Amino acid sequence: MHQSRIAIIGAPLDLGQGRRGVDMGPSAVRVAGLGAKLSALGYTVTDLGNVAVAQAESLTDPGSYNARYVTHIAECCDKLAKLVSASLAGGHTPLVLGGDHSIAVGTVAGIADHLRTANEKTGLLWVDAHADMNTPDSSPSGNVHGMPLACCLGHGPAELVNLLGFTPKVDPKNVALVGIRDVDQLERGQLKDIGVHAFTMRDIDERGMRDVMRDAIAIANRDTAGYHLSLDLDFVDPEHAPGVGTPVRGGATYREAHLAMEMICDSGRMLSMEVVEVNPVIDQFNRTAELAVELILSALGKKIL
Repeated sequence: MHQSRIAIIGAPLDLGQGRRGVDMGPSAVRVAGLGAKLSALGYTVTDLGNVAVAQAESLTDPGSYNARYVTHIAECCDKLAKLVSASLAGGHTPLVLGGDHSIAVGTVAGIADHLRTANEKTGLLWVDAHADMNTPDSSPSGNVHGMPLACCLGHGPAELVNLLGFTPKVDPKNVALVGIRDVDQLERGQLKDIGVHAFTMRDIDERGMRDVMRDAIAIANRDTAGYHLSLDLDFVDPEHAPGVGTPVRGGATYREAHLAMEMICDSGRMLSMEVVEVNPVIDQFNRTAELAVELILSALGKKIL
């Protein structure tokens, strides 16, 4: 870690997907003891609370059918981006708790904005069951949580693509997806055309998590100031993480997930982190939130010995 001070930021947004409940994710992760456990690792922890988010019950019109609630999502992401940028400028490592994955547009925008002042750029590790590379033209659902990576790369709704007044937020050559296993038909072509590096679950099966993470970290590190980790808990198999926004069978095992986080810690190059899509409504006794805390701790330095 570049900093010994951590700023926890909640982003309880659930407008980006069709299943309700991930808005309670930040609370569930906090209840699982995140702050106290980070302090026990030796970090100075400041919890900045939650970014203000519009509630679906108060909104009568989702707007565009192919990018639902995009105006409200962009408003939330703008607030989050400015808070992330300010946290980095103040010497804190941002740790963002989602919320659905559309919040990543705000997080990555904030990191990129901060680094621009020093003429530097960020890499991006996107650890997820899904590629999140849809645009309004390709999305079968119109749910924005399937679009954030494309937005960070300059493709998608203008409200998100142009957040903070610049685009793209990250160079595709410095983006590595890890663990994807559920990709929409049109999304596949966009992923290949834009040129990000994707490591599927088959790659992990054949090569092992160690080799995949070694290559993914190298991609995110190449000619960058470091990288942002965007961790969707559906990366982990539902056997271990049942309470996620969009569960997909065949994910990482408990130990594979921890190894990935431990290797990220060993790299010493993680600039910021977010954990998204924890859904307490469909969880079992807060198991998924507790796993989220465990993985955060592994990424931030907790070791077996």
